[in-house]
Amino acid sequence: MSWSRRSRPRSETAAADDAGCTVVHVDMDAFYASVAIRDRPELRDAPVIVGGGHRGVVLSATYAARVYGVRSAMSMTRARRLCPQAVVIAPDFACLSAVSAAVMETFRSVTPIVEPLSMDEAFLDVSGSLRRFSSPTAIGEHLRARIADEQRITCSVGVASTPQLAKMASRQAKPDGLVVVPVTEVTAFLHPQGVEELWGVGEKTAAALHRLGLRTIADVAHTPVEVLQRAMGPRVGARLHALAWGDDDRRIVAKRGADEPEHSIGADETFGRDTDDPDVVLRELLRLSTKVAARMRAAHVSGRTITVRVRFSDFTTLTRSRTLGNFTAVTPEIYATAADLFTGLGLQRARIRLVGVRVEGLRDAVVATRQLRLDERPFGWEDAERAVDRAVHRFGRYAVRPATLLEPSVAPSGQSQAP
Repeated sequence: MSWSRRSRPRSETAAADDAGCTVVHVDMDAFYASVAIRDRPELRDAPVIVGGGHRGVVLSATYAARVYGVRSAMSMTRARRLCPQAVVIAPDFACLSAVSAAVMETFRSVTPIVEPLSMDEAFLDVSGSLRRFSSPTAIGEHLRARIADEQRITCSVGVASTPQLAKMASRQAKPDGLVVVPVTEVTAFLHPQGVEELWGVGEKTAAALHRLGLRTIADVAHTPVEVLQRAMGPRVGARLHALAWGDDDRRIVAKRGADEPEHSIGADETFGRDTDDPDVVLRELLRLSTKVAARMRAAHVSGRTITVRVRFSDFTTLTRSRTLGNFTAVTPEIYATAADLFTGLGLQRARIRLVGVRVEGLRDAVVATRQLRLDERPFGWEDAERAVDRAVHRFGRYAVRPATLLEPSVAPSGQSQAP
């Protein structure tokens, strides 16, 4: 069997063949708990439960707590009985939402086709990203490294040819691993697993399949579809039989999660090496401003509030914001504000790990009109940048760039320099 699991430190097992595996499923490991304890190293190996309060249920538990049988959605009373020594922490939903939004932005830096399933997991269609990255596996490793570096939490990644397989693979990769399911090894991966691992099979459906004597996915696959349809219903029976053979026609649909309203658009990058050179930082702010402005124009929105985020080598993070008098979606205005905010921090040789630019307070570009000054031309930067957008769409991302970005600079982590 050649499907493989990779975790840190990397396994010495040869990498599985990921040709044709253009679906990636990324799932944060014990998300609520990981965020709650990332700034509390004394709790790193302790059993920790996030929950309590008015909910009275477990929202998340560290793997040290799961050893005792603690699971999400379990009542706190039962969880405390199973693990009386656990440390219980109330959830910080503002922090969780911020981390979730940052993670989703990281996904969208790889591909625009991101389908969030919840705050802490999403499907990615990476078929259009393979010119930038060497392989789907490389994309998975890139995402794991960036999330670990920028958010200081871990995630598990599944790489496969269909959503069901990718989700099952990420589950097997937990915690902090990566599993590839080669196209040629689909049945070898699927058939030994229990029926409850199939997409959409809950407790009731699993119990119904068990009553038929079907325990593994192989049992379902080798049961005539007519038998399954009589027992489970025509639609469900046919669907289960198809999934048992790895047939899944579901497509990844780009959308934003319910917990992630599109009130802002931003981008950030971690430098390959910490830098104290302000010119390098300002050049990166220009690159990020260019990227954010292009995304805003593609979404037909404009914004007024510009935010700059700076993270230092010790992971201390500063943010500064400024609200403009007019709505904008053009690079020079966004960059000028971002550069001024950064300069205003007055940093003296501080070692910087990450910088980010975000535009907030978004409105539909048609609604967010601006009043021209008497001496202002009717056609300006926005029209020029829309022409650039058309050129980039036709000839590629490096067709037109600010001249400053043609200079050699410190490359952000996980990204190669343009030729």
